[in-house]
Amino acid sequence: MPIGSRVTGKMVTALKRMGFDKVYDTNFAADLTIIEEERELLNRIENDGKLPQITSCSPGWVNYCEFNYPEFLSNLSTCKSPQQMFGAIVKSYYAEKENIDPKKIFVVSVMPCTSKKSEAAREEMSLLGLKEVDDSITTRELGKMIKEARINFTKLPDSEYDSALGEATGAGVIFGVTGGVMEAALRTVADVLNGEAIDEIEYTSVRGIQGIKEAEVTVREKTIKVAIAHGIGNAKELLEIIKAGEREYHFIEIMGCSGGCVTGGGQPHVTAKTKMDCDIRVERAKALYVEDTKMKYRKSHENPLVKKLYADYLGKPNGHKAHELLHTHYTAREKYPV
Repeated sequence: MPIGSRVTGKMVTALKRMGFDKVYDTNFAADLTIIEEERELLNRIENDGKLPQITSCSPGWVNYCEFNYPEFLSNLSTCKSPQQMFGAIVKSYYAEKENIDPKKIFVVSVMPCTSKKSEAAREEMSLLGLKEVDDSITTRELGKMIKEARINFTKLPDSEYDSALGEATGAGVIFGVTGGVMEAALRTVADVLNGEAIDEIEYTSVRGIQGIKEAEVTVREKTIKVAIAHGIGNAKELLEIIKAGEREYHFIEIMGCSGGCVTGGGQPHVTAKTKMDCDIRVERAKALYVEDTKMKYRKSHENPLVKKLYADYLGKPNGHKAHELLHTHYTAREKYPV
């Protein structure tokens, strides 16, 4: 199928035919991540916390930071990634709501990322002695499994995600592209600083495949300075700029893969000719931005199911229950001798 084809509905149908009882949208947890991350950022700004706050949803980047820049570990957001937040919510809130023993729930995530496998295996990513995410497979692996099951993917009808945890916003959708986490965060931060919803939806200054991007957003005389880097080489360059005191930011988004998750290590391979004909980072990003515009809600804090989750179970963002389930810590690690 053409690069950038939107096939979400067919994927849900395929997973159901392959035997999954429920299929939910990880973007629901991306909305959850934004709400926790936004509150953490404002807490740091208001209480003289460690700045800049740096995103922590790319496990490849987190691993790199633990080994190579441990001095920045306190800058990393303590928020778990959407993958891990989702697993934690499924085995706590969802299990209680559906009266299911969490030991009988097996959570499989489908990710564009090979590093998500190691993230799911981290010791701290557990709940009551259970792994939050039992297994993580890549999109490429899922494609092979669909073929092995002899499912004609292109002929499949579209299906909707299951409803309990299946609703997401446009902000959650764009998480997978470089600048997407930042844009999603700005949509919520701007509303919070303003005290009410503002019309601004699309922050185009943080979009694009430039290696390092900078932007400023001013709301009610408060200016938030941000930066975005994708690819480890660009991340290293940006960190060295900060270490040298050449720039100051409030918030930084870093993704380990060039272009973001859309070109993660677990994504389908493309031919050399395709790479010559188009920039797959751009084409895949277009699909997410189109999906964003078609969503009923486009700001994470507007997600009605996320609101219900906080009202019924988590309490306030960054509160005790939220920290217990949705936040983590990082560890400085020694490199193997060369």
